Amino acid sequence: MATPDFILALREKIGNDPLWLSGVTAVVLREGRVLLAQRADSGEWTAVTGIIDPGEQPADAAVREVLEETGVEAVPERLAMVNVTDPVVYDNGDHTQYLNLVFRLSWQSGDPYPADGENTATRWFPLDALHPMTDDMIARIAAAAADEAAARFVVSPRSGHGHPVADSAAS
Repeated sequence: MATPDFILALREKIGNDPLWLSGVTAVVLREGRVLLAQRADSGEWTAVTGIIDPGEQPADAAVREVLEETGVEAVPERLAMVNVTDPVVYDNGDHTQYLNLVFRLSWQSGDPYPADGENTATRWFPLDALHPMTDDMIARIAAAAADEAAARFVVSPRSGHGHPVADSAAS
């Protein structure tokens, strides 16, 4: 899917000025493999990413993006990481930055294919043999693939400081 209508409407008002958005990264796991997509705009291999629509629950956005972009049905298991992306400047001059919620999802059905034109290829990669990608994307996948105990402590790549994840059982 192209740029959501609500963003186009905002851009009519603010032009190319910085826009703060909420996004998701959907890390879909299946038998020791992760679903990756090759982005049409940059050629990079990444987990599925997308923008949360106004009023949409973030986990629902992750499920929706996976289905829209890859044709795969997946179920969210847990929130794995919250981070802020570096600022992005698009080819048209739009400036944006994202509050990114990384979800771990499990595959339910479907064979991946580039379903909506945002990607040129999709496929499963073994977790121990990922396609080359940015350190930020590797950190997102690692957080989602980590077991529950390891996932309770997330290190911010920018600050290097650890942030414990809230544990409702400890309250």
